[in-house]
Amino acid sequence: MRADPAFAAPGRFFKGNVHTHSTRSDGARGPAEVCATYREAGYDFLALTDHFQAKFGFPIVDTRPWRTEGFTTILGAEVHAPATALGETWHILAVGLPLDFAPTPEAESGPQLAQRCLDAGAFVALPHPGWYALSTTDAATIPGAHAVEIYNHTSATRIDRGDGAYLIDQLLAEGRRVNLLATDDAHFHSDDAFGGWLMVKAGANEPGALLAALKAGHFYSTQGPMIEAIHWGEDSVEVHCSPASTVAVLGRGSRSMPAIAPGQTRVVLPLAPRMLEGGFGRIVVVDEAGKKAWSNAYWF
Repeated sequence: MRADPAFAAPGRFFKGNVHTHSTRSDGARGPAEVCATYREAGYDFLALTDHFQAKFGFPIVDTRPWRTEGFTTILGAEVHAPATALGETWHILAVGLPLDFAPTPEAESGPQLAQRCLDAGAFVALPHPGWYALSTTDAATIPGAHAVEIYNHTSATRIDRGDGAYLIDQLLAEGRRVNLLATDDAHFHSDDAFGGWLMVKAGANEPGALLAALKAGHFYSTQGPMIEAIHWGEDSVEVHCSPASTVAVLGRGSRSMPAIAPGQTRVVLPLAPRMLEGGFGRIVVVDEAGKKAWSNAYWF
């Protein structure tokens, strides 16, 4: 059997959130307090991603002063430009932007802005697609995006639109190799922190190493459950995890194979020919409280 790339990568897993806001845009807490909040909660890293808009002064917040020996930050922003298929302003998550990233010109489109972020070296993701009904047509205009949010905690808790699986699975079915993010999108106007995060496997808890691991897909996403190992074989997949009530492999369309039992920590799921013909599989782990963890897709 072959170890899933996210688990075979060298290093260890670091816990982090890559979508968060402060008073530099529409958040309720200042940048120093936001960084302290995540550091004190046991996170290894944070990307503060304030809204990169003229009304906020196009902020790329310099969070370097709040790095400590055990806690680091990655610079970034949530950037915006016109317009999705529904006429909505684009929301594009860019992690790893330089401090001197140029403001958005009035004539720049969302896809053009996303490409400029990619050219600047950023990890680019499509956040909260369920919140504003992002379509596969929209996603096709940003072919370089590394990931899509499968879970956005603020959108889930405030308006029940935090799920991005509908878009991710359609993109995967089309052969688009996007990864899956769980984030807070915390603004701190309500209890919207610590609901979804990443476990990133990297050689060091250092911005460059973390950014490279994000781009490589060496991470999984979670609301709490831990995925300890995934091994893919020719006709089965083996998953090791924290105690779970359901462990499933999901593929194209309706293709799926679940194992349902209380407290299971090791599961071997058969991969029927129909699953393999779908081209990919991704793992979801659900604990007894209904909290989930998601792997990135594995391509057969």
